[in-house]
Amino acid sequence: MPEPENITEKATSQEEYDDEWMIRPCLIYKEEYRDCKSIRARFHQYFVFGKTIDCNQWKTDYNNCQQWNNKKSKEAYDKLIESEKKRRLERLKGHYGNNVWQKRDKPPENWNAPLPEWIETRRKDSYLYCLSEKLKKEQTDIAKSSCTIM
Repeated sequence: MPEPENITEKATSQEEYDDEWMIRPCLIYKEEYRDCKSIRARFHQYFVFGKTIDCNQWKTDYNNCQQWNNKKSKEAYDKLIESEKKRRLERLKGHYGNNVWQKRDKPPENWNAPLPEWIETRRKDSYLYCLSEKLKKEQTDIAKSSCTIM
């Protein structure tokens, strides 16, 4: 039976790596770097930002990911998590900086109310509605005709 010290060490080490879910597979970092350096991406960057962007963070993240996966380097883990948090914050900056729309605590009271009659009638003539009905009928026919032997 393990000693109480070992149990405490394991719990501490698991808590220490709580953000491991944020780390992507290393191949993703490599692909992002390759894509960022491509001619197409450079053209897009120039069009959007007026200049090309620095892609070296993807390469650094790939190297840190390799260090983490192969050697379980704590330093590489910390740098990778810091980079992912920074990337996530940058991506959500518009969401957090929003001062136009009021955020809700819960959905509106009538969020699942039936559609008005005029929308229902108009919807019945749509391609998606017809296709949906056709698929439902096919699934029903398959369910009726199929036989399962156990």
